[in-house]
Amino acid sequence: MQGDDFTAAAQAIRDGIPLDQVPVTPAERLLLEFVETLTKHAYRITDEQVEGLRRAAWSDEQIAEAVYDGALFNLFVRLADAFDIHPQAHYDAGGIPAVVRDG
Repeated sequence: MQGDDFTAAAQAIRDGIPLDQVPVTPAERLLLEFVETLTKHAYRITDEQVEGLRRAAWSDEQIAEAVYDGALFNLFVRLADAFDIHPQAHYDAGGIPAVVRDG
């Protein structure tokens, strides 16, 4: 989610706002919830959850891309945590996101 169309949603996510309050479409919310499940409890992803994404008009390719991207970013975060690597605040004009800082 990048670009002007998603500025409010991206900021809400950065601020740690619960997903049910993030200004996105129901289909986008389902995909975000799916990636949240992937991040927190990948073993809990069900066929029904994937079918729900399909019913919300997400293609198998888009669902697979969400899995690949989510898994890759999770790898980056775990590597950074393991090696105690922290981004410098000047890399992000908004500073360290609340969800990272407070989490």
